[in-house]
Amino acid sequence: MMGNTTALKKDYQERIVPALTKEFGYKSVMQVPVLKKIVINQGLGIATADKKIIDVAISELTSITGQKAVATVSKKDISNFKLRKKMPIGVMVTLRREQMYEFLERLVRIALPRIRDFKGIESKLDGRGNYTLGIQEQIIFPEINIDNITKILGMNITFVTSAKTDEEGYALLREFGLPFKNTKKD
Repeated sequence: MMGNTTALKKDYQERIVPALTKEFGYKSVMQVPVLKKIVINQGLGIATADKKIIDVAISELTSITGQKAVATVSKKDISNFKLRKKMPIGVMVTLRREQMYEFLERLVRIALPRIRDFKGIESKLDGRGNYTLGIQEQIIFPEINIDNITKILGMNITFVTSAKTDEEGYALLREFGLPFKNTKKD
């Protein structure tokens, strides 16, 4: 699918850009916020006790995103947590361009609707137009074979946009189909 424009990217260019330009009165296409990257991060404190967890998480996250995940390591020793500097304590992957759009499409169309009693996601951005979505269970992704799961792992999915304000970032992500709970602007 590489080199091929995803439906979502095409939708962004043809529908979202004009919609946001109208909503916020942008003078130029260059002012319309873009989705720069999606960072998916799993903090795995439990990995200090079991090294295999990191390998499993890396392979799971790699199959969910289609891009090799990397281990994140601790920055310092924290004896209370039996933590040594440079110990792997999580995994992350940063998606850009096509892979980012492909992942977003699968997240919105397939994964999120599989959450039991799903009522939409919180609409709280970080003050700079970025949004982090917490997911409790990696099994909402169809790429994960439930029979092979040893641990239920959650993750944070951060959508980094070029938006200057939360309102613009929210509008961008809403147009991309993120199912926010309420559509009113607070």
